[in-house]
Amino acid sequence: MNIILVSNRLTKTRSVSLRGWQITLLLMLLSGLMLGAAMTLQYLLVRFAPEGSNDEIRVLLSKVQNDEQQKQQFYMHSSLDAMAVRVGQMQAQVQRLDALGARLAKLTGMKPEEFQFAKPPAQGGPLVIPTSQEMSENGLEQQLDRLGHVVNDRSDKLLALETMLLQNQLSRKLLPSIPPVHEGFYSSNFGWRIDPFTGQNAMHEGVDFVADAGTPIYASAGGVVAYASMHPQYGNMVEIDHGNDIITRYAHTSKLFVKVGQVVRRGEKIAEVGSTGRSTGNHLHFEVRYKGIAQNPVRFLEKAAS
Repeated sequence: MNIILVSNRLTKTRSVSLRGWQITLLLMLLSGLMLGAAMTLQYLLVRFAPEGSNDEIRVLLSKVQNDEQQKQQFYMHSSLDAMAVRVGQMQAQVQRLDALGARLAKLTGMKPEEFQFAKPPAQGGPLVIPTSQEMSENGLEQQLDRLGHVVNDRSDKLLALETMLLQNQLSRKLLPSIPPVHEGFYSSNFGWRIDPFTGQNAMHEGVDFVADAGTPIYASAGGVVAYASMHPQYGNMVEIDHGNDIITRYAHTSKLFVKVGQVVRRGEKIAEVGSTGRSTGNHLHFEVRYKGIAQNPVRFLEKAAS
């Protein structure tokens, strides 16, 4: 930088050249002088100002400090209120998880005393004093965020597990699982046998339960009635569709208590034992078919019993 000096006393102009470090030094010197002058002026105002002016300055400074403290307290209370809301939300989520856990324990057959969700788990151990500093407000908020994500994740997974358990339970209810009669005994099993009318070897596609006329017949599983009428060979017959290509048949009955399209539950009375159709006496002919192919009903009943 070149500075040109012009004066009436000087016959010639003079120029002064300043380098970069000299300019920087000059600016720092000027800044220091201005700062020192400001501090000196502030000191003089406080030190030598009239007594009333000192009081006014002190009141002004006190007001500024009070305003700053009120702002800090407001921010702190706002943060605490926000955290309290988060904690309340998490407590509600934990209560829902407790209820969900109790339902899952019931679905899986666990004993209530094994999983007491309403009580905190037993804890203990030696006291270890932490060496780290206390958790800051930001650190606590981050921990709450992480814990909230974990609770939501666990809730989603437990709900998915409950859905699967309910589906499995529903599927079991839709499988032939209980004997259609509570009284009686097998008189003819599933498989090849000598036909009682022709005396020839023939396939018996169900099992026969010998019982007195009028003995109640119950649905072996829940489903929809697909047939309820007289059949030339089965006599009075009820056919129930259980879904998944599984049906059951109840033949040779004396009375029918259901209609086509009716939804029945497992264990519901649907008919009474008789000897209608191609029959030699009072009994129930019970069939289980999968995709139209006859299956051994005993296997379903034994699997359910085990």
